[in-house]
Amino acid sequence: MEAKDVLNETFKFHGHICWASAIGTRAGLAALRELGVGRTGTSGELHCISEIGDNHGAQCFADGVQYSTGCTLGKANIEKTGWGKLAITLIDKKKEQAIRVSYKPGRHQMIAESSFMKKRAAGVPPNQIPQEEAWEMVNMLWDAPESEVLTVGKVEPYPYEDFGEVMGLIPCASCGEMVSKMYLRVVGDKHMCIPCSGYDG
Repeated sequence: MEAKDVLNETFKFHGHICWASAIGTRAGLAALRELGVGRTGTSGELHCISEIGDNHGAQCFADGVQYSTGCTLGKANIEKTGWGKLAITLIDKKKEQAIRVSYKPGRHQMIAESSFMKKRAAGVPPNQIPQEEAWEMVNMLWDAPESEVLTVGKVEPYPYEDFGEVMGLIPCASCGEMVSKMYLRVVGDKHMCIPCSGYDG
């Protein structure tokens, strides 16, 4: 799939056109290229550490990373540090090597001054902004030379210990809903999910 096709599919996956998911896609593709690997379809190939946080603008970056690399929440091969940064470390688990890619601030003032971002700052939802305005902003980053928008590190050794999946689901003795074995808590002689057990975690 061509890079622009990956971008278009990212926007479908993400739900709207925006600069942060676009630069996340570009970061993911750069990391794959440098590691010499393809998009992963399983949890055993790649692992991604995303440096985004919670409740901040540009978290959409992570959806671009997820779609482009194949590292997803459901496969449990992506995690976040909570640092509020637009950067990733992509790990090739088999070769035990990794690369860090981060968003460079060089063109960010142009993004901030775009009509799209002015409307977003005024509270307009992204899917209610004309697509041509969204694409104008996206293209500022997508068409720019990589060196102006991304810092691509070197591939470095990265020892990776994989503990594998814990298989098996068991019904909670209280609510009856299925729970992964590793999340069951013992209450007296019963095995319960965390919410029913009363434990914090």
